[in-house]
Amino acid sequence: MQQCITSAQKLVFCLIIFCFSPSLHAGNIPVLRDTAKKSPEQTQAVTQQESISPSPDNTSSSRRPPRPLPPVGKWISSKSVMIMEADTGRELFSKAPDKKRQPASTIKIITGMLALTYLEKIDMMQVSKRAADMPSSKVYLDTNMLYVADDMINAVLLGSANDASVVLAENIAGSEQEFSKLMTVYAKLWGAHNTVCKTASGLTAKGQYSTARDLATIFRKIMQNEDFASRMKQRKVETTFGKTIYNHNKALWRIKGTDGGKTGYTAKARQTYVGQFTRNNQTIIVALMGSETMWGDLKRLVDYGFRKLEHIEYAQ
Repeated sequence: MQQCITSAQKLVFCLIIFCFSPSLHAGNIPVLRDTAKKSPEQTQAVTQQESISPSPDNTSSSRRPPRPLPPVGKWISSKSVMIMEADTGRELFSKAPDKKRQPASTIKIITGMLALTYLEKIDMMQVSKRAADMPSSKVYLDTNMLYVADDMINAVLLGSANDASVVLAENIAGSEQEFSKLMTVYAKLWGAHNTVCKTASGLTAKGQYSTARDLATIFRKIMQNEDFASRMKQRKVETTFGKTIYNHNKALWRIKGTDGGKTGYTAKARQTYVGQFTRNNQTIIVALMGSETMWGDLKRLVDYGFRKLEHIEYAQ
């Protein structure tokens, strides 16, 4: 009996020492490696996990090379093309980028930007008979009414309205002729040296021209204006005079990463376009002129531009 009590006392004494010993606290107890046998499935899972874990040797140089660049020039109908990186202006692809062509309604990006520069949103606009008689596309303005500048700017940039373009031109410069001179001056200030404007709308006019490089250069510059950029990405707007203006830029819902753009068409110019696109924190500008299959061309060119950036990044 005495021997049993002594053993119990020893056990209690050992437990007391264990609990109060600082070297044996839970945080200081060494973790032993699990040496138990694992099944083949467990071993494979551990091996895969270790291979995924980051290590000093796992650098970006081990990435797979990007897919080869497609021969995009063979698959587009556009006569002139420019793709440039928005941040730097670096050329990513071009096809006859300096060929002078009728720009059609893409030139309205200058009209809209100048209106944002010279007018307040609430300025009231008069409509001349000449403006009201402009051909479609238009918003059918009434010469007996006054319109706010904000509505006219949206009508030009989203709805590509020719009548609203002339209204802005006449209210800013007195006439469309004088306004077109102002457009040409600003185009050169923005770096477009092969652009001459004769109309505020882009309707075909003798002596009027631009290039794919110039359109891309202008758009790259003016998309830095927050008001302009925010308007270009809207799919529709409601006007104060009771009409809904829908954006002609179908790329907003057809092409991933579209920030905004402007379409154009005349029989002489054929299809024209300039726009900005962003994917994976990279932004490009695409301009095309003289196209017969604009939306198909645009999709191929946008995909090509971003894949080209992948090649550049991989090479660096």
